[in-house]
Amino acid sequence: MSPTASPSPAAAAVAPPKPPGAGAKRSLMASLMEATALLRSSSFKEDSYVASALPASDLRALADLRALLSTHPDPISIWGVPLNPPPPGPADDRADVVLLKFLRARDFRVRDAHAMLLRCAAWRAEFRADAVLDEDLGFKDLEGVVAYMHGWDREGHPVCYNAYGVFKDRDMYDRVFGDGDRLARFLRWRVQVMERGVRALQLRPGGVNAIIQVTDLKDMPKRELRAASNQILSLFQDNYPEMVARKVFINVPWYFSVLFAMISPFLTERTKSKFVIAREGNVAETLFKFIRPELVPVQYGGLSRAGELENGPPKPASEFTIKGGEKVFLEIDGIEAGATITWDLVVGGWDLEYGAEYVPAAEDSYTLCVERTRKVAAAADEPVHNAFTAREAGKMVLSIDNSGSRKRKVAAYRYFVRKPSA
Repeated sequence: MSPTASPSPAAAAVAPPKPPGAGAKRSLMASLMEATALLRSSSFKEDSYVASALPASDLRALADLRALLSTHPDPISIWGVPLNPPPPGPADDRADVVLLKFLRARDFRVRDAHAMLLRCAAWRAEFRADAVLDEDLGFKDLEGVVAYMHGWDREGHPVCYNAYGVFKDRDMYDRVFGDGDRLARFLRWRVQVMERGVRALQLRPGGVNAIIQVTDLKDMPKRELRAASNQILSLFQDNYPEMVARKVFINVPWYFSVLFAMISPFLTERTKSKFVIAREGNVAETLFKFIRPELVPVQYGGLSRAGELENGPPKPASEFTIKGGEKVFLEIDGIEAGATITWDLVVGGWDLEYGAEYVPAAEDSYTLCVERTRKVAAAADEPVHNAFTAREAGKMVLSIDNSGSRKRKVAAYRYFVRKPSA
C-alpha cells in the first residue's frame, strides 16, 4: 500500500529586497546563522575503533597506554572490561575500545589519558558504580519522564532522553533537590540511568560503542537546576568519555542559538559537529532523521508508547512526507469481512485536517465515515490510534489534508489487520 497525493497549487516564494543598512549587522547575523546551521546539521562522523582504520600515531598512543597500565600491580576494570590482565592472559578487544575513549578525550596525550583513566577507576570504586544498577533509589515516578533509555537510533545506538521540565513544579523540585542528601541521591539515580545505557553497548571494534542523548529544553528551570546540571555534566565528562555519539536538543528556545554563537569559538569542530538542534514545532522532523518513528516516544511526535518496547521490537512504520498545499490519501486494501484493522498515524507539526472512511468493495454498498474530518492542532502530542471492524470486504482510506499550509511535514503510519476467527 502506498499513499496517493492530491496537490493543490502553491505560490512561489519571492525573496524580499534587502533593507538599507542591512550590511551593518552582517557579522553578528552571519555568526548566528552559522551557529544555527551547524546545530541543525548532521555532519558528525563517529570515530572508528577498528585497528586497521586508525592512523599510526593513534596506534602508537594506544600501545603506550597499554604499556603504562601493565605496570600497575592491581587489576583495573572499567564498565566490566579488564584493562590490564596479567600476562599471558588472552587479549580482550573491548579493552582497546575503552582505552581509545580515554585517549580521544585527551587528544591522544597518553599521560593525560592515563591519569584520567585512573581517576575514573578510583571514582567508580568509591561511588560503587558497578552496584548502582541493582539499587532502588526511590525515583520510580521519574522513570520514563526525566531521564530514561528508550529504543535505539537508525545505526543501533541506544537513545537516552532527558527532560527536566517537571521540576518547574516547586513541590517536585523540593522533593528531589530539597537538600544535599536528596541531590546526592538524584545524582546517583542519574548515574544509574547512564550505566543502563553503557550496559546496552557492545564495546567492541566495529560495534555500537556510544549512545545518543536527546535533551528536551521545554520548561526547563535553568537557574534552579544549575547546581545539579553542573554536577551531572562534570561527572559524565570525567567518567564517561566519548560515550555520546550525538547530542540532540529539542524544544529549544530562541536564545539558545545566541548562546551557542558566543561559546562556539571555544569548542572544537569535532565537539560542535555532534550537536543537533530542533525548535518547538520541528521536533519530529529532526528526530526522524536519526530515529525511526516507531521508536520515538509519542510526546515527541513518534509512535512509541511507554512499555511498548518491553515486548520486543515494534512493527516498523512507513514514512512519507506531505508537501505544503498537498492532500494525501492512504489506502489500506484487501480487508476481509469480519477483520479488524488497527492503525497509528502521526504527522510532525500536525496543523492540518485528518479523517478516515471505509470503502466497501461491493459497488452497491455505501462508504462509511469512520472518523469525521477534523482539524488536528499543531500542539497535538499524541498520534492517531483507532480500530475498525469491517462487516464486508473493502479498504480503509485515511485522508491527511495539508492544503492550508505551505510547510512540508514528515509523517508515519502503520497498521495491523486481525483476520476474522473461524
